Amino acid sequence: MRTLTLITLLCLLIGAQNCGKTDYRQGKALYTQHCANCHLEHGKGLGILIPPLANSDWLKNNQDQITCVIRNGMEGPVVVNDTTYNQVMPANIELTDFQITNLTNYINHAWGNDYGVAKLEDIREQFESCR
Repeated sequence: MRTLTLITLLCLLIGAQNCGKTDYRQGKALYTQHCANCHLEHGKGLGILIPPLANSDWLKNNQDQITCVIRNGMEGPVVVNDTTYNQVMPANIELTDFQITNLTNYINHAWGNDYGVAKLEDIREQFESCR
């Protein structure tokens, strides 16, 4: 009986080590495929042409718009970290709600960002406001 209790406790401890740790693997793969060409692998953007996503004040302060920007793209000037960018961001209309949720969570937690967790139901609600 003691051995069974010890084994159970050991399994619980090993399993608990991964609690709270998420690597957002699916979102990272989507980022690499759909975003990294412009925003680059490290999320720092491309000089004065493409805005950074890493430590982006715009991203942090506009979480309610991220869903629409990813899905529909963006045109016109945007100020990120006191720099104005004015390149067209293409739409990603082929991405599902689930994929955009994964992508948003990766971006919100990559490169030192800590911008909260996006939930699928919130993403779907945001889509309704941007149609």
